[in-house]
Amino acid sequence: MAERYVEVALDRRGVRCRARLLDDRAPITCAAVWDALPLSSDVYHAKYARNEIYALFPPFAEAEPPLENPTVTPIPGDLCYFSFAGAELGTSAYGYDREVRPGTTLVDLALFYERNNLLLNADVGWVPGIVWGQIVEGLEDMAAACNDLWRSGAAGETLSFRRV
Repeated sequence: MAERYVEVALDRRGVRCRARLLDDRAPITCAAVWDALPLSSDVYHAKYARNEIYALFPPFAEAEPPLENPTVTPIPGDLCYFSFAGAELGTSAYGYDREVRPGTTLVDLALFYERNNLLLNADVGWVPGIVWGQIVEGLEDMAAACNDLWRSGAAGETLSFRRV
């Protein structure tokens, strides 16, 4: 199979990077994400994992992917896939307003932009993610924009994933 790429963007900030899908390590997850593209939603900056931005989406795979190519210590440039029940995230502590409700399922597509990340949540413990992509171009500019997002706020910003 030929290598496949996605563009990841913070739309309002006009910052984009390019990622290679890890079809050899997470083929089921890559197929599910690829088939669902393009995707875009409000962006959030992580509270627990540290150097992470992410967006939440309704489930888009026919069946949730198995935990392939898992990690609890993502590195800079990793794109990760998580699936959560709304009850796991549906508390005011997480700051979501409309997407999260008990009885729903959410897909979290995340980008890790710096080192020293640990997927340990004080409410539920270890939260392994599926590494489905790796940024190959533009990580430095994206990391600067992510730091700005952390300091200036995420309101009005979207995180988008598109085929390249």
